[in-house]
Amino acid sequence: MIKITLPDNSVREYESGVTGMDIAKSISHNLAKEVLSVSVNGETWDLTRPIKEDVSIKLYTWDDDEGKHAFWHSSSHLMAEALQELYPGVKFGIGPAIESGFYYDIDLGEDRVLTEADLSKIEAKMLELARAKSTYAREDISKEKALNFFNAKNEVYKTELISELTDGTITLYKHGNFTDLCKGPHLPGTEYIKSVKVTSLAGAYWRGDEKRKQLTRVYGISFPKQKLLEEYLMVLEEAKKRDHRKLGKELELFMFSSKVGMGLPIWLPKGAKLRERLENFLKKVQMKYGYEQVISPHIGQKELYVTSGHFEKYGKDSFQPITTPQEGEEFLLKPMNCPHHCEIYKFKPRSYRDLPIRLAEFGTVYRYEQSGELHGLTRVRGFTQDDAHIFCRPDQLKEEFIKVIDIVLYIFKTLSFKDYVAQISLRDPNNTTKYIGSDENWEKSERAIIEAAAEKGLKTTQVIGEAAFYGPKLDFMVKDAIGRKWQLGTIQVDYNLPERFNLEYIGSDDKPHRPVMIHRAPFGSMERFVAVLIEHTSGKFPLWLTPEQCVILPISEKFNDYAKKVLNFLNNYDIRSLIDERNEKIGRKIRDNELKRIPYLLIVGEKEAENNTIAVRKQGEGDKGVMTLQEFATFLTEEVRKETELLTNTEEP
Repeated sequence: MIKITLPDNSVREYESGVTGMDIAKSISHNLAKEVLSVSVNGETWDLTRPIKEDVSIKLYTWDDDEGKHAFWHSSSHLMAEALQELYPGVKFGIGPAIESGFYYDIDLGEDRVLTEADLSKIEAKMLELARAKSTYAREDISKEKALNFFNAKNEVYKTELISELTDGTITLYKHGNFTDLCKGPHLPGTEYIKSVKVTSLAGAYWRGDEKRKQLTRVYGISFPKQKLLEEYLMVLEEAKKRDHRKLGKELELFMFSSKVGMGLPIWLPKGAKLRERLENFLKKVQMKYGYEQVISPHIGQKELYVTSGHFEKYGKDSFQPITTPQEGEEFLLKPMNCPHHCEIYKFKPRSYRDLPIRLAEFGTVYRYEQSGELHGLTRVRGFTQDDAHIFCRPDQLKEEFIKVIDIVLYIFKTLSFKDYVAQISLRDPNNTTKYIGSDENWEKSERAIIEAAAEKGLKTTQVIGEAAFYGPKLDFMVKDAIGRKWQLGTIQVDYNLPERFNLEYIGSDDKPHRPVMIHRAPFGSMERFVAVLIEHTSGKFPLWLTPEQCVILPISEKFNDYAKKVLNFLNNYDIRSLIDERNEKIGRKIRDNELKRIPYLLIVGEKEAENNTIAVRKQGEGDKGVMTLQEFATFLTEEVRKETELLTNTEEP
C-alpha cells in the first residue's frame, strides 16, 4: 500500500500501481469524467501512468492550465496523425501545446504546399481519428532504439532532437498509427477530443534559425465540448474587431513604413499624445516613490554588453556591431538599459545612507526579432521600456520589491485591468548553463520574490525555466476584456550585474559591500502596453487618456465660426477638442466620428448658435440633451475628475 496526499492535505491509501484516473474514480464519478491529467510531486503525468510510491497529487480538469495543456498536447499528436494520413511522407518537427491551442511544424517536401483550403480537410480527418478512441500509450525507450526507429522512417528532425538527449530520459507516445518522440503528458484517449478548429498556417524556420529550412506551421485548437469551440470562435471574431493593428490605423495612433524598416513603429500625433499621457502618469507615481529620471544613449560600446553578459546571451540575435573609422572600435544598439544604469551608479562613491537609489528611464532599446515573429506593436525591433533600476542594500530588498508591486497594482487598478496572476519565473535547476551567477545568489533572489508575493497576498503561479539569465522575476499575466492573457509588467531581482560591474557602497562598518539590483517595468514596454490597452478598451480610452475628448460637428459650413467659438471656450478648460469642418451631412459626420471612438460629439446648428449651447451625444449611448457651454465644461471636467481620483490622490498608492 502507498499513501497519496491530496491538495487539502488529506491522505488516502491505495495499492502500489494506482493511477491518477483510479484515484479520481475513488473520489467522485463526476470528477473522473472531468479529469485530464495529474500532478505527481509537482510533475504533470498521464492519468494512466502507475504511481508506485508515497506522493502528493493534484488532479487537473479543463479549468486548469495544466489540464488544457495535456488536452492540446494530445490534440497536436492527433493533428500529426491526420497529416500523416492525408499527406504520406510528411516529416515532423515539433508539436507543442501553446497558450491557446497547439501547432505542429511539418515538412511536406519540395512539391507540396498547404493552403487555407486544406484546413477543413485536416479538421474532418482529426475528428474521424478522434472517434476511433485510440489510447495514448507511453513507452520508455533507449536512445539507440529511438534513433533506429526514426531513422527507419527518415524522420530527420526527430533524429536531430534525439541525438541531443541523454540516454535513459527518452519516451515515445503512440496512438492509432502515429508514434512521436514526446515526454507527455497526454489524455487517456482520443475520444476526449470532441471539437476541433485548424486555425491558420505560417512559416517557421527549423529551431528558429533563419539559415535552416523553413517548415510549415499548422495551428489549431480543440475542446471537450462543441459549445466551448463556438464560444471561442465568437471571442476570436471579437478579437479581430479589437485588433490593435486595425484600430491603430483607423484611429491614426501609429504606423509602420517599409522604408524606415520592419518592426520599427512610428507614433503619429494622436498616438504620441496618448503615450505621453501614460508616461506622465507613471512619472508622477514614480516621483512619490523617490525615483530620479535619467537619460542614456541609444548605443554603447560592445565592451559594455560583454561585461553585462548581454552580448554572450543575445549577441547572435541582436543587431550586428556598428564599426567606426577608428580601428577596433565597436558599438551596439542598446538591447537593455541596465548596463547604462550600472555605469550611472558607478559615477561616484556611494554610502549605505544613500541607498536605495532608484533610477528611472523611458529608454528605447533594439532587438533583432525575426521578420516572421514581428506583430504590430506587440513584437517589434525597437521599443521603449518604462524601465527603472533600484540599487539597494540586501536588508532593503523585500521592502523595495513590495513597493514596486504596489506601483504595478496601482497602474492595473487605474486602467481597469482587474483579472491578473503574478507568475514567479524561476531558473531551471537542471540547465544552469543558461544563467549567470552563483547558486547562493539565485536562492536568495528566488526566496525574496516568493516571500514578497506572499506578503502582498498575490495570486501566483511558479514557472521553472522562465527566469531572466541574470535573475528570477515576477511577471504579471493580465486577462483583457475578452479573456486573453498578456504579460504586462515585470519585476526582477539581480545579484549578478552588481558583481559583473563591481558595484559597491560603503557600509556602516566602513567596508565595501555589494548592492542588490531590482529591474522593473510596470508597463513592460510602451508599445506592447498600448497595443494591449487598445484591444482591452476596443479603442475607447478613458477620458483622462484619450487623445481627443470631444469633436464639434457643425450642421453646415454656416456654423463653422460658432464651432470655433465653442473650441476656444473648451480649450480654456483644457478640454481636448477638434472641429469636423468637412462639407458632409451631419449623419455622415456622426457615423465617422463614432468610428473614431471620440467620447463626446457636440452638434451645433442655428438654435445652438443663437442660444450659446451645444447638442451633446455620447459615444455608444446617443443623445444626452442640450447644454450650455459652461454646463458641458463643468460636466466633462467632473467626469474626468471622477476617473482620475486615483491619479490625483496625494497619498501613496
